[in-house]
Amino acid sequence: MGLLSNRVDQNSLKPGDHIYSWRTAYIYAHHGIYVGDNKVIHFTRHGQEVGTGTALDLLLVSSGPNRRHVPCPTCIPAEGSHGVISSCLDCFLAGGILYRFEYNVNPSLFVAKLRGGTCTLATSDPAEIVVHRAKYLLNNGFGFYNVFKNNCEDFTIYCKTGLVVVDQLTMGQSGQAVSLIGGPLAAALSTPFRLLTANPYGMAAMAVGVYCTSRVAADIGMRKDVMKLEVEDLTRRLALLGTLQGPNPELPAPSVS
Repeated sequence: MGLLSNRVDQNSLKPGDHIYSWRTAYIYAHHGIYVGDNKVIHFTRHGQEVGTGTALDLLLVSSGPNRRHVPCPTCIPAEGSHGVISSCLDCFLAGGILYRFEYNVNPSLFVAKLRGGTCTLATSDPAEIVVHRAKYLLNNGFGFYNVFKNNCEDFTIYCKTGLVVVDQLTMGQSGQAVSLIGGPLAAALSTPFRLLTANPYGMAAMAVGVYCTSRVAADIGMRKDVMKLEVEDLTRRLALLGTLQGPNPELPAPSVS
């Protein structure tokens, strides 16, 4: 792993690793937990690996690596899947390149990797706990998929750290969502009006600075709106929220109050 790329060889994988593979020219990455024996547990939308429920699906499905990959018979999700599925490594990668998500990175490295969804300042729990969470959620689900508040990266970060977002109205743990939506929005809103008509280089420098600052502040390792929750407690809360809310796929069930 290095400054520019987290690419790794399959032979270096260990149970409990958080892995990902970019889809569609680095627009979107799919994340999962490697649990050993060539198996990956990951969170999807109704069992569909690239399903986001947004217009982004048109691009992902038409040009992503999965278009060239035919899932093996043992990895086809069952109908009515709750979203957490187990796949072989090849089916998870779907023709893409293997990368490993980095934990406990220093702030300088975090900022240097401008693209979110590759690393975090947070510390991972021991591998056996990570694998236990992933397997438990495979059998019990992770709530409703939401591309901005409860996606595959949120799932893997929870498995690695046990942290969940307290406030349902805020964005989830996903670095991808923060970098694509939260960071640019914060930069735009925080740029003084006088800079909009000033030197474009100064405006760009200000925007980049605000963007980097917002990414650090929104990282799961820095946020104050998260709490540690054991997986058994999480699934009980998910079941209660599901009963109260009904089958609404737009509600980010893993958030707690």
